[in-house]
Amino acid sequence: MYKTNAMFSSLKTDTLSGLVVFLVALPLCLGIAVASGASPFAGIISGVIGGLVVGYLSGSNVSVSGPAAGLIAIVLLGIQDLGFETFLLAIVLAGIFQLILGFAKAGTISNYFPSGVIEGMLTGIGIIIIKKELPHAIGYDKEHEGDFFDYNLTEPADIGFFNELIHSFNFSHTGIIILTLLSIGILVAYNTLPFLKKIKLLPGALVVVVVGTLLNEVFCLTNTGLLISGKHLVSLPVAVNINEFIAQFTSPNFAGISNPKVWITAATIAAVASIETLLCIEAGDKLDPLKRYSSANTELKAQGVGNILSGLIGGIPMTSVIVRTSANINAGAKTKFSAIFHGLLLLLTVVLIPTVLNKIPMACLAAILIMIGLKLASPKIFVHMWKMGKFQFLPFIATVVGVVGLDLLKGVAVGILVSIFFILRGNMKLAYFFDKDKHNEGDIIRIDLAQEVSFLNKAAIKQTLAHLPKNSQLIISAKNTVYIDYDVLELIKDFCNYGSKDKNISVELVDFKAAYKISNIKHINSSAAGPL
Repeated sequence: MYKTNAMFSSLKTDTLSGLVVFLVALPLCLGIAVASGASPFAGIISGVIGGLVVGYLSGSNVSVSGPAAGLIAIVLLGIQDLGFETFLLAIVLAGIFQLILGFAKAGTISNYFPSGVIEGMLTGIGIIIIKKELPHAIGYDKEHEGDFFDYNLTEPADIGFFNELIHSFNFSHTGIIILTLLSIGILVAYNTLPFLKKIKLLPGALVVVVVGTLLNEVFCLTNTGLLISGKHLVSLPVAVNINEFIAQFTSPNFAGISNPKVWITAATIAAVASIETLLCIEAGDKLDPLKRYSSANTELKAQGVGNILSGLIGGIPMTSVIVRTSANINAGAKTKFSAIFHGLLLLLTVVLIPTVLNKIPMACLAAILIMIGLKLASPKIFVHMWKMGKFQFLPFIATVVGVVGLDLLKGVAVGILVSIFFILRGNMKLAYFFDKDKHNEGDIIRIDLAQEVSFLNKAAIKQTLAHLPKNSQLIISAKNTVYIDYDVLELIKDFCNYGSKDKNISVELVDFKAAYKISNIKHINSSAAGPL
């Protein structure tokens, strides 16, 4: 159990770290919620719970939880299919699933997902984020004054990504385009200029929001026609009293409990959120200067509680998030207090100054999300995976194509199937060592079996035996072998008794265990006979 007094052991540094994380998290909570098809307020709810509740219950000292870009595609589809109130029920169920996983000690589940599939999933998510946000960065809105490109369509979604992007220019807004380009320029500068990277109290996302809001005020004062207003601004509800503030929260529709789509969505959220959380925890432990170990099972329980609460009061699902976690560590966080303090600041902001937040142009959030998407789907990742070899690259690219072309769950499934194919193929080859290109008729040929030889290796071994040259001497060594599958043993037995005679091949079996002895075949114990 985490000691409470330890949480207050580094108040000064943790307070500063919490402030930095708050400045990073605020625009991300708003932007990710909007990109997910939810209200900005839902993103704030998730961020507050992620800080105050999950931050306290977490198994990590430095992890920060909140709305995650990796869940955008799932949340967007879930809200579209179920409606927001029924989707909240799916979040509650997902939290329960995560609690069960935590108590079942399933924290090591992430170790069973190939790195190529995880990279492909994140890259596919990045592409989806960019695809969704580009029209908003132009200023897409259904109300427009004229068409610059001729498309006779009712819904741009019917025409594919590139045509939809071109169609978005029918609704373009000059002020929004200017603000988007400026915002991207600021973020690029923060990623490339060393002196800007060192300004921890002014993270790039916050500068984008502040500059964008101030510039829009200038547009208003100068009356240039560039003013951004209405649906192009953040829209948080403004409560004048406590009753109105409480009324902003939304309860789940429990009547949807019998809907199979609710359970499927819940299982998908639980699986993806748990994997992303566990990967983030692992990365956070590596970044932690104190190299402390975080309990993965405790983290799953904490995330479960957080998602249950978020679903019950109208928030969106959360995970441990690497962007905020790394910002927390870089700012000098030592204990959980920094994550909790950032959640408290988010709560105070939405309670005390929602009118200020409502002046933030959505273009700023679109720019932030596009840059997140570019980081997730960077060309460098494709180059890196290519250099890792085809056994890593092909599952990676299959996952990317599946996530973008189908959906996240199907894309990951495709990537895992491709990975399994290469595992099985590699397993067949690694069951023994044999180079057929170096052997001719009359040679002494040696086959060294691996530690474990399963039925999956039967086809490859059968093919090798079938292609042995005539009049050869075959030595099959089981010196390092612990297990030989019955089917493989029968294959070797049949070859020794029948197949070898057809080609006049003499066979010697070396170091076969008593249980694997084959009658009428010469067996040799290498330890007794000396080196072969």
